[in-house]
Amino acid sequence: MAKLYFNYSTMNAGKSTVLLQAAHNYVERGMIPYLMTAHLDNRTGPAQIASRIGIAQPADTFAPGEDLFAKLKKRIAAGPCACVFIDEAQFLSEPQVWQLARAVDDLNLPIMCFGLRVDFRGALFPGSATLLALADEMREVRTICHCGKKATMVVRQGSDGKALRDGAQVQIGGNETYVSLCRRHWRKEVGDKPS
Repeated sequence: MAKLYFNYSTMNAGKSTVLLQAAHNYVERGMIPYLMTAHLDNRTGPAQIASRIGIAQPADTFAPGEDLFAKLKKRIAAGPCACVFIDEAQFLSEPQVWQLARAVDDLNLPIMCFGLRVDFRGALFPGSATLLALADEMREVRTICHCGKKATMVVRQGSDGKALRDGAQVQIGGNETYVSLCRRHWRKEVGDKPS
């Protein structure tokens, strides 16, 4: 029976590495996975899922407002598809997550989503909030703060290296922009609750 999975974490926990390894396992067993990532994240090139450790695979992309149920139905009609892997799932909209759930239920298609749980302000991304509500199974991909505790939060740094307290929820960036921290050190960086 197919399920909707949500693998979540903070920045730099290895979500893309885990995704690429799981997709590779399907290929090794002669099954065909379908990889997707957010159209707006092209840090490593267009239509590609890449890990900081240097592995990458081409992927299809999803755009805001795109009907993912229709896209997946079309993909299945084109040939075998054992599992769907979605990177940067925090950029899904609420309707798109419902479309994925429908694909799991009506097309019997396993879907594994990987993404951030919260933004730099400590707020849930809409896609992540809906995945937390609808996923059949959830798994945290862990990383650590500089103090050694589990990192659950992320700060966005300005050009001066100081934590930003406000701004647009989405700003594409990597290690030069974001730092993963435990909640205590996040609070120390941004204050008890950003405005």
